[in-house]
Amino acid sequence: MRAIDVFHQGLEHVICVWQVDDVIVDPGPESTSDTLLDALGDEEPRALLLTHIHFDHAGAAGALVREFPDLEVWVHERGARHLVDPTRLVASAKRLYGDEFDRLWGEVVPIPEKNIRVLRGGESREGWDVAYTPGHASHHVSYRHNATGWVFAGDTAGVRLPPGDLLLPPTPPPEFDLEAWRASIETIEAWEPQTLAITHFGDYRDVAEHLDRLREALARLTEAAATTDGDGYAGMLRAEVSAALDEPDASSFMQAMPPEDQWQGIDRYFTRRRDSGAAG
Repeated sequence: MRAIDVFHQGLEHVICVWQVDDVIVDPGPESTSDTLLDALGDEEPRALLLTHIHFDHAGAAGALVREFPDLEVWVHERGARHLVDPTRLVASAKRLYGDEFDRLWGEVVPIPEKNIRVLRGGESREGWDVAYTPGHASHHVSYRHNATGWVFAGDTAGVRLPPGDLLLPPTPPPEFDLEAWRASIETIEAWEPQTLAITHFGDYRDVAEHLDRLREALARLTEAAATTDGDGYAGMLRAEVSAALDEPDASSFMQAMPPEDQWQGIDRYFTRRRDSGAAG
């Protein structure tokens, strides 16, 4: 196992790209692809395993396929079409990020359909198991490496920087779903991971404690978001991160999980529940 820190926007411990032999899990954004390629050197990856298609996890996928034309890209069926034609995805993101989009994420290169390996969850391929783990995003999957018992959980296992104890769930719009996320935690637990490997950031062996703390944080933060507004919630998150972490770790944590982006996902979740007549 190799953790490659791609130093997003010059900060360490923001985005971790995982290399397992000739497989890359979540290559990060195109804006950091030169750092990744430098780290790989002469090693040519055979496959990219994407946990989901958010730019901080998958934005470099097309650029890497351009570099390595035979590269396989594994992705959930809900995200596959956006890799083949990222036009709508990019347009939506540029409305959010504006002129900052290129600096943060770089170029989003379309991927030929022949390179895509569509997943639904439940597959076992080439020494890897795949599980559908929505909650953070509807197109999120997690991977278990059979030979080691390591589970690569993307954002489903939250944001946590070594060696700090702060652990929070990223809840950006539009697809946060509390019930789905809770079920996904149970799915990961059923795998009995030896180690959790997460993109933001690092690997952790205290799996049971980590997942219990994540459940608590999900419950606490969704309750807090229901009683405040976007500014209040962002301020609460900033205060929590700053109290738990010294610089530069606090800045890295907030870059991986921008406080101002989190309330809208939870608010949209509650709005969907009200509109559907869901109880509670």
